[in-house]
Amino acid sequence: MRRSAFIMTVSALALFASGSAMAQTTSALRVGQTVNGQLTAEDAKVDSEEMGQFVYDSYAIQTRAGQRLEVTLRSEAFDAYLEAYAGSDEGDAIASDDDGLGEGTNSRLRFVSTGGTYIIRARTLSGLEGGDYAIAVTDRGAAPRAPRPTAIRLGDEVDGAISDRSPVEEDGQYGEYAYNSYSFRARQGDRFAISLNSDDFDSIVRVGRMGRGGAFEELAQNDDSGQGGLNSYLIFTAPSNGEYVIRASSLDGATEGDYELGLAEAPPPLVARPVVFGDTVEGRLEASDGGNAFGQRADAYSFTGTEGQRIVATMSSDAFDTYLELFSEEDGGNGRYSLDSDDDGAGEGTNSRLTYTLPSDGQYTIEARAFGGGDEGGAYTFTFEEAPPLPAPIALSFGQTVQGEIVDADPRDDENRGFDAYSFTGVAGNRVQLIMRSGDFDTYLQIGSPEGDFYAMASDDDGLGEGTDSRLNYIVPSDGELIVRASPLSADAKGLYSLELIDRGPQPLPGSILVGATARGTLSEDDGLAEDGSFYDAYKISVKAGDKLRLTMVSNDFDAFIDIGREDESGVFTSVVSDDDSLSDTHAKIDWAVEEEGDYIIRARSFASGQSGTYALTVEPKD
Repeated sequence: MRRSAFIMTVSALALFASGSAMAQTTSALRVGQTVNGQLTAEDAKVDSEEMGQFVYDSYAIQTRAGQRLEVTLRSEAFDAYLEAYAGSDEGDAIASDDDGLGEGTNSRLRFVSTGGTYIIRARTLSGLEGGDYAIAVTDRGAAPRAPRPTAIRLGDEVDGAISDRSPVEEDGQYGEYAYNSYSFRARQGDRFAISLNSDDFDSIVRVGRMGRGGAFEELAQNDDSGQGGLNSYLIFTAPSNGEYVIRASSLDGATEGDYELGLAEAPPPLVARPVVFGDTVEGRLEASDGGNAFGQRADAYSFTGTEGQRIVATMSSDAFDTYLELFSEEDGGNGRYSLDSDDDGAGEGTNSRLTYTLPSDGQYTIEARAFGGGDEGGAYTFTFEEAPPLPAPIALSFGQTVQGEIVDADPRDDENRGFDAYSFTGVAGNRVQLIMRSGDFDTYLQIGSPEGDFYAMASDDDGLGEGTDSRLNYIVPSDGELIVRASPLSADAKGLYSLELIDRGPQPLPGSILVGATARGTLSEDDGLAEDGSFYDAYKISVKAGDKLRLTMVSNDFDAFIDIGREDESGVFTSVVSDDDSLSDTHAKIDWAVEEEGDYIIRARSFASGQSGTYALTVEPKD
């Protein structure tokens, strides 16, 4: 870590920031001061699965309660990132920013102090390669008084713009955001549809009331119209008589631009029709139907379910593209939430089929509507059934090849594909390979956990490289049982297949390579397996800080890829630098300036999974 101060001199504090990195000396940064610094590989590091890998410097700011502070971090060497912590940098940051300064990858972080010491982390967004930077903190002064909201009436559509003259809210809960406000009066129970559309920013609309002292008390908000895109649409029901305030703003709170705000009468609420298993409903979407939370025309069906039940809902229509969505009506008092949805899962053009295992006892609702939520409508058929419990998976042994058949009576997955399920016991860190062949259909393999609803942790369609047959390579994450689903790729296919399970054993240990040497090798199924399913050979190399090396990898059999990184004590590989096509279209080259002395692992691998063949890897000094 190297810092030089201009404007004022930096003095060291006897503070140490702890956390997920080694101890880091924290330097003082006074309000109104700018400091030049440098991030290097010797600075404090964080390396975690959740936050990734980065280096940082720490600064302490002494503040007064109520101060409106702005911290900026500028660098031409790396993508800047700022974090603010109250008291110490243990726990969660109270605020953070990536590119908020609006100058490429520079950062601007704003917050209101509650008094005392704040720790600021000046860091890279990701990676250990830092460089020079400048960090500054300023007092923004008292917030300007917000203007009175502009009146808006039912049926109005008004144009506006978020600009540097818009008032700014600093509420702590959502961070700072610029906004324009509008007021309207309502009676208890009145329903409104509020839309906020912009081609310049991702919009968010908030509705609330002004409380004591002029504080905005939010009652509802929406960011997504439910129809894709970045526009907002909110159905709001007034809880009592009085005046309400709409706030129009961008989602990130800082982006400026034009918008259109609309206040309209909301469509009538959906009234759900009760259904039971075995029901078939001949329905029709039409203009008089109620609207959902996004104002989309829909019909709703409600039912009572029990934990573990598998429900199957289908919707078919010759008039429009159907869409089904399942909601739970019990969320600890927080209202409904979406569980699953389906567009074309019935395998018959644009018809829908939703299969789901209920997580708990309670009330559920299915919305039946047109895909995209537009004005399309017409006749449709809705069916509701209980699916039989899934059969127990068939035990599969390593080295075994089984013959199977997909038939109409097989269980169906969420995409309405028939499947057979198999189970095997894996050992953490071992490589397993599954091969599925069929002359009757395009095969598809999935592997997942036996816990809860099946979730595919890895899958493969045509990985065998022999037409439409599958080969799935997988590294077992932990000891225990795994579930394999063998199915066709399409919902309407069936027929005979074979499935083979192969144990490839643990990852091979790396070899070694010296600077000035060329390694010639062959990638095959017996080699190491990367997280994306590609094969690799590993070479260990010892280097010193300041070494400059050039690595090239050429192959006429596959798209070459070089990945240089380090392994921790548990064998987890973390990439430092990699390259695909810098030497030519399919050959790799890395010019590597070593920042930290030690042992590194070079992975000579293919760019895509399942590729194999011969290659040549060269490591040489670079002038």
